[in-house]
Amino acid sequence: MDAVYRLGTAAATDVVSELGEKDAHDSIRVTMANLEKKGYLTHKREGTRNIYAPTISERRARASAMEHLMRTFFDDSPSGAILGLLEMSAGALTEKDIAEIRAHIKDMEKPEGD
Repeated sequence: MDAVYRLGTAAATDVVSELGEKDAHDSIRVTMANLEKKGYLTHKREGTRNIYAPTISERRARASAMEHLMRTFFDDSPSGAILGLLEMSAGALTEKDIAEIRAHIKDMEKPEGD
């Protein structure tokens, strides 16, 4: 999906090139067809090629992926997912990243209507 969002529209060969996965054409083609069945992509036929385009915004696709990740690995717990991400990236977070996270938490702690 990331490759299709970057390209705007794409055939399987375009995604193969974008990802640098020379031997993965068949699996990418099948994956794109599955993503279409799930409603994430649509296609139009151009000659012998299917040209795919996203049907939902990149933001909505990310939210859907996060929801699936939370359900699957974190017992539907947002705090569990957040703590897992923080633990995983502890050494990679910059002071700016940490300040951004703190600011977001402070915003969430404000009573509604402020």
